[in-house]
Amino acid sequence: MRDILSDLESDIYLSDPDPVKRAQLSMRTPLPKRFYREAKVEESEDGFAVTLDGKRAKTPGQQPLVLPTRAAAQLLADEFEAQQTEINPVTMPVLRLVNTALDGVAREPEAVAEDILRFASSDLLFYRADGPETLVERQAEAWDPVIDWARNALHARFMLAEGVMPVEQPREAVEAVRRHLAPRIEPLRLASLHLLTSLMGSALLALAVESGELSPDQAWNAAHVDENWNAEQWGHDAEAVARHNARRRDMLAATRLLEALD
Repeated sequence: MRDILSDLESDIYLSDPDPVKRAQLSMRTPLPKRFYREAKVEESEDGFAVTLDGKRAKTPGQQPLVLPTRAAAQLLADEFEAQQTEINPVTMPVLRLVNTALDGVAREPEAVAEDILRFASSDLLFYRADGPETLVERQAEAWDPVIDWARNALHARFMLAEGVMPVEQPREAVEAVRRHLAPRIEPLRLASLHLLTSLMGSALLALAVESGELSPDQAWNAAHVDENWNAEQWGHDAEAVARHNARRRDMLAATRLLEALD
């Protein structure tokens, strides 16, 4: 499963989840020089191709970077254009996501969908704190509307629990999420949903963003209610903040790609 969703982790230009390690890797591994003058989008019979000096750009797996909409292809072209004298994949989150989709998710979309469903069976939003009262209230304020949306829009009724002990969810609720996910099996959309799910620890938040029920900022804040509350009590850790910001950048890249696919 991890080789499908590698996000270029097997590439020599590794984007490590830890920003400190990523910086250390960047210092050790020379970045490739920018070898092209311009990046553009060209319409073709099979979609919208990203070109570098007129030649089609490709994924590490040698798949052409051809996307179904001009807006999606333009996101990639913009990332290529933003590179300066060197090409730094760390600053190209949409490209890394598209590479993962075309080289990995396209091979086994069912496995990726099943992974999202596993999150839906033990979603972050199901497990509530039993105190203190301020945290309980914040969780309810951020999470209850999403649970209500899942019940009304997806016809999925989930069980909530206090603490972290696993609670088995009704099979009908998980199957309702499966039905909702079934039309979203296209690799680019599915890869984006999986990344959102993984980064936020919640399939319901990811699906709520994709549906337009939540804005990306609303979903991100909901995913970090506990983390933000703890930071208020104990202060912020610089490395944790850096990791948080890097993950948020990748989350926003996934939401931009989803929007561009519509």
